[in-house]
Amino acid sequence: MASSVNKVILVGNLGNDPEQRTTGNGRAVTSFRIATNERWTDQTGQPQEKVNWHNVVVWGKLAETCARYLSKGRRIYVEGKLENRSYEDKDGNTRYVTDIVARDVVFLDSRGGEGGGGDFGGSNYQSPPPARQNNRQQPSGNADNWAPPPPDYDHDDDIPF
Repeated sequence: MASSVNKVILVGNLGNDPEQRTTGNGRAVTSFRIATNERWTDQTGQPQEKVNWHNVVVWGKLAETCARYLSKGRRIYVEGKLENRSYEDKDGNTRYVTDIVARDVVFLDSRGGEGGGGDFGGSNYQSPPPARQNNRQQPSGNADNWAPPPPDYDHDDDIPF
């Protein structure tokens, strides 16, 4: 195999309000945690649930938008890559952490954390809160006229008749 893939897609709820910082060179970085739930029925017929927590890091303009509009409990879609890092705690022990470095963040619910339905195809330049933010470079030209390309699928293909 000539190449590899490092891609993560999560849909979950924020476990805390985002924390925004600025690097020494003035670049914004925002971090937050997302909870994802896994539900199943065990062999005895009892419902079971497991919650997994994921550290998310967002950079640049997308970091500023996330810090401004996201809050604890909000449901979001995150797409990015895994990154491992280590650090020494105050006792001198080495700790290892896996982060998701987000490239795309989609707000899936209303500002209050209730309701549903975000717009996966929205523009980066919507107002009020953007439904979709994208950390990739947009084409040059007038940003007000820019819109992301349409989805790669045809909705009519999902119709069973």
